Amino acid sequence: HRLHAGGMGKPIQRELLERGHSVAVLPYDPARDAVVLIEQFRIGAYIGGDPAWLVEAVAGIVEPNETPEEGARREAIEEANCTITDLAFVGKHYVSPGGTSEHCHVFIGRCDSTGIGGVHGLADEGEDIRVFVVPFSEAKAMRETGRILAGPAVIAMLWLELQRDELRRRWC
Repeated sequence: HRLHAGGMGKPIQRELLERGHSVAVLPYDPARDAVVLIEQFRIGAYIGGDPAWLVEAVAGIVEPNETPEEGARREAIEEANCTITDLAFVGKHYVSPGGTSEHCHVFIGRCDSTGIGGVHGLADEGEDIRVFVVPFSEAKAMRETGRILAGPAVIAMLWLELQRDELRRRWC
């Protein structure tokens, strides 16, 4: 690659995990001012020394020939039995650009959280996902105290904290 000082660098070898691109959606009910969260076992957190059960936004791999928006809606049904009616785009980020080309599209998804909860996920993928609804203020406190550690959920919550009033005006 080209060097900042000019010229070309020496050939280097790097390992790269290529698994496709991902999408995350934080379901939000503007009428109830509530957030739908999920909790599932994460081996990376476990090996990293943190609690293995992470509180997260709904997320997954974008399937071939699927848009990130379609993936967000599909994952919300699969992981949380939650129908998303509208999406607000938060942004796109590289998950870990030093070791993977994966990027993640993050959304806030409008939903009706009435009756949402329980254990969901695809059995054939080994998913055991607890779904629960909390008031926005509680979700914010969970982010502030480190109860929410997964990057896409942190990003989505920070965006929602900044844009919540506007979303409620638009979606209520």
